[in-house]
Amino acid sequence: MRRPVALLALTALAVSGCGDSGSTPTAGPSTVPSSTVPTTDKPTTPATTPATTPATTPTTTPTPPQTQKPASCIDQKLQALTLRQQAAQLIMTGIDSRGMTSAQRTVVQREKSGSVFLVGNGGSLSSTRTEMAAVNAAATVHGIRPLIAADQEGGQIQRLKGSGFDRIPAATVQGTWSSAKLTAAAEQWGRQLKQAGVNVDLAPVADVVPRSLKAQNAPIGQLDREYGDTPEEAAQGVRAFTQGMRKAGVATSVKHFPGLGRVRGNTDFSAGVVDTVTVRGDADLRPFAEGIAAGTSMVMISTVTYTKIDPDNRAVFSSTVIQGMVRGDLGWRGVVITDDVGAAAEVASVPAGDRATRFVAAGGDIVINAKAGLTATMVDALVAKAQEDKSFAAKLTSSVRRVLTLKQNHGLVSCG
Repeated sequence: MRRPVALLALTALAVSGCGDSGSTPTAGPSTVPSSTVPTTDKPTTPATTPATTPATTPTTTPTPPQTQKPASCIDQKLQALTLRQQAAQLIMTGIDSRGMTSAQRTVVQREKSGSVFLVGNGGSLSSTRTEMAAVNAAATVHGIRPLIAADQEGGQIQRLKGSGFDRIPAATVQGTWSSAKLTAAAEQWGRQLKQAGVNVDLAPVADVVPRSLKAQNAPIGQLDREYGDTPEEAAQGVRAFTQGMRKAGVATSVKHFPGLGRVRGNTDFSAGVVDTVTVRGDADLRPFAEGIAAGTSMVMISTVTYTKIDPDNRAVFSSTVIQGMVRGDLGWRGVVITDDVGAAAEVASVPAGDRATRFVAAGGDIVINAKAGLTATMVDALVAKAQEDKSFAAKLTSSVRRVLTLKQNHGLVSCG
């Protein structure tokens, strides 16, 4: 029997990082999690005041001259980007893992896609590095380089496995390793990605697949993508993998919130996929909270409809899921990203432009679009919506700010 977890407990877990290992990773200059927000402690007022004041003490405190603070790097970049360029920062365009096709290059160069992700099997580490250099040249705008992402989970889901890349075992195997062993391995896999010019791993999978459903669960269980069949087992794998990638300086994305472990259909190939079990504050959400505590860079939202959470909207279009659960219950302040909404069958009935605007309106940031040809349509829709709706325009700006902050934390923003 699965019992809900209190929301405060999940929030505390996300903040404290408490888990089986009890450890919190330290971040280098380029690996600070995108959720990090600096705080300033206010000085404490003394509890008592001296009874007498020396005669030399002035009765008033001189006011220091007011100086205008220079605009931050992120503010400078926001001001430099046109509205269209800002919108493009929110689109992750699919390209061939072996390098951009002519059509893809045209899209990335013309639209200045803020991110790309690799589709299909790639080549060697050396050839990938060359091709990713071309991506940087095509997509960089105002000193802002693109996020370059790959599904490098292991097992059947490993885009880059040519010469120079280790063959990564499936998550079901990784989940049997000690935390120390998995963290060390993930750090090595991450270093290979970084050497190849890839700065994001769209992993780890935080979905919990009950043992009784594994054979029927097409998106995760049938592909051995889960770290375990209990929240505790999955959380340990998610935490260790995330920490290893973070040590390598590679951004990660825990996925697919609020979980694909209880569905049957794969949203890439099936429509109408529904979860009728998962509830807000569910015990199976623990691996996502652990991923956040371990320093993940993004939280990925699934395209499934969760009838006990928001029966009227797919998760990617649900403010209840994104604003209420991810940003509220889990306290996540960083980047929220979609599962693919470009080629996925689940969203085929939704106009392409609406897929982007509805996600951003719900509180999301980066839209994964496997069909490069839809990039301009999505950018057009974001621009048009921002021009006609001030509230939406403010949300778009906030999303771009979160994306630029993530990029800055990973050394992808150059400030003059």
